[in-house]
Amino acid sequence: VLKGMHGVPIEIQIRTRDMEDMANNGIAAHWLYKSQQDNANIPQMRAREWVQGLLEMQQTAGNSLEFIESVKVDLFPDEVYVFTPKGAIMELPKGACAVDFAYAVHSDVGNRCVACRINNQLAPLSEPLESGVTVEIVTSPAGRPTPSWLNFAVTARARSQIRHFLKQQQREDSVELGRKLLEKALTTLQSDDAVTTESLEALISAHYPNSAYDDILTDIALGNQLPQVVAANLLGQAGASLENDQSAMEIKGTEGYVLVYAKCCCPLPGDPIEGFLSPDRGLVVHRENCRNLSDLREQPERLMPLRWDDQIEGTYPVAIRIEMANQRGMIATLATKLSAIGLNIERIS
Repeated sequence: VLKGMHGVPIEIQIRTRDMEDMANNGIAAHWLYKSQQDNANIPQMRAREWVQGLLEMQQTAGNSLEFIESVKVDLFPDEVYVFTPKGAIMELPKGACAVDFAYAVHSDVGNRCVACRINNQLAPLSEPLESGVTVEIVTSPAGRPTPSWLNFAVTARARSQIRHFLKQQQREDSVELGRKLLEKALTTLQSDDAVTTESLEALISAHYPNSAYDDILTDIALGNQLPQVVAANLLGQAGASLENDQSAMEIKGTEGYVLVYAKCCCPLPGDPIEGFLSPDRGLVVHRENCRNLSDLREQPERLMPLRWDDQIEGTYPVAIRIEMANQRGMIATLATKLSAIGLNIERIS
């Protein structure tokens, strides 16, 4: 540094071309310059072009955060980066949906997920996420994973958590439903004695020493064993009539995954219904006027009278036909209207 006229400092730097590039643009630019002097091969040329692209992004980016986000998308094209409502960045694989995002936040969030908002707009849980969007998960104490989530969840964490929850919940639901069916069958055979959980467990342990209490009830709920047969064996009445008690069992909508609503007739609360104990499927609920029941009546021992409880819970699929004008945005308007009254669209055809 020298002092010029009037005491103004003058800084003079003597550099080689290499030193100039390194001082101005860093070691990456220095390497680029060297590769230009040599006969660079194709990979080197592509790498040089990529680094030049980084320099251009740095010059055009509005701020450092924008530059980093651009680099992430460029470096990891098979991943997406989305924001939480608080601004935190979540990294997910390409094709991930809101369910994957929910389980990435916490398993409890995923297990209680009922809806999502993408950039403050309601969106299907199955919609693939794109980099840069803000995702908000709506949870409910009554929320629970469904088997259909496995059709669009892509992360290993989400899929394993969904399978674990479904397996555990199905086990609990099966035991509870099996207990109800067996108690009903026992009451039919011995109407004078009340059946308690303790007495039922003692009976099963005595007559099925090699089988666990929960396993027997699960087999009954899944239709692999008839409750009338098990009840007759427990009471020493093997060979008794397999006719079911004609008193209807109440359906509350809280029975879980072992209670299946037939897709052929889509029974709804208020419809006259009848159940069929299908092997490996459990108790399948049909409308009484369902055409498929005519064939199932050939196995009367598997039929079960049912009725809806006065305090019904849960959600039920139903097919509706809607006619509307062919105008732009009508599907979005319809989805908004249905969402406002608590309905969810599973499929449009």
